Amino acid sequence: MFMLRKNLSRFCRAVCFGLAFSSSAMLSASIYAEDLTIIDVAKAGIDYKIQGEYLGVIDADGGRTWGAQVIALGNGKFHAVGYPGGLPGDGFDPNESVRESDGSLEGETAKFVSNEFQLVVDGKTLKVQDLSGTTLGTLQKVERESSTLGAKAPEGAVVLFDGKNADDWEGGRLTAEGYLDIGTSSKKKFNDFTLHLEFRTPFMPQSRGQGRGNSGMYLQSRYEVQILDSFGLSGENNECGGIYQIARPKVNMCYPPLRWQTYDVDFTAAKYDAAGKKTSDATATIRHNGVVIHKDLVFPKATPGREGEANSPGAIFLQDHGNPVAFRNIWIVEK
Repeated sequence: MFMLRKNLSRFCRAVCFGLAFSSSAMLSASIYAEDLTIIDVAKAGIDYKIQGEYLGVIDADGGRTWGAQVIALGNGKFHAVGYPGGLPGDGFDPNESVRESDGSLEGETAKFVSNEFQLVVDGKTLKVQDLSGTTLGTLQKVERESSTLGAKAPEGAVVLFDGKNADDWEGGRLTAEGYLDIGTSSKKKFNDFTLHLEFRTPFMPQSRGQGRGNSGMYLQSRYEVQILDSFGLSGENNECGGIYQIARPKVNMCYPPLRWQTYDVDFTAAKYDAAGKKTSDATATIRHNGVVIHKDLVFPKATPGREGEANSPGAIFLQDHGNPVAFRNIWIVEK
């Protein structure tokens, strides 16, 4: 047992999820592959079935909990990221190092093989095995759901989109499924507010980085909270939950594509004196899928791509970046 635990520990540190690749280096490069864009889970195929989050206890590793995210890269290729202690926002300590490896489809399973160990993923479980096929530990697939998903607008809230129509949006359009489409601004403008918004990124396995489920939610049309399929990435300021050129999220809470996700924002606008000089910066606390990713974040400036700072209320803008990101259940409580 000691030798098994010793070998498995070494495996989990350096082999099980490898150290050969950096997720940000491998996946964040802006590479626009041949288009493969899917918005229907039923049409996503075996790669999507295998992709996802896995969680379990490996008894042979001293009963330690491990989380894993398996990312589909198209054409039967995958990348796995392992998290000692659990999944991001649920047990994983960001101060610990993740373990990474690449694998490929073999029949109905994806395999990740090293010199001593292998992972076998079938879309329901992720099995840690030695090379003889003996299972050393099993992680079960999980589908986490935001604690604020489906949150109802409280009394007095301004309901910007409830699925009925896009009348409250400039040039607003509905998707074929009845969700709010990209490339639109709220007709009403706001100063200080609490915002709830739900979004879904498409499944684009052959695309990378900024070409993979890209959109953005602009607060007051000035400060962009990135929307991107950043599942399994390191969490940078140009990835999901990031504030471009200002701040990376404290934790990458991005769920797999085609899963509904939430942003909940407590926003305070910049303040100005009678002469029009800014006296305090805008601030926000932002929750992604129910987890705080920015706490009392200061916006020293507007982010690129939309409007500059001004002493006036501003709209909620949903960026069109060429990918079919969808939105639903959007409401604001003005302060």
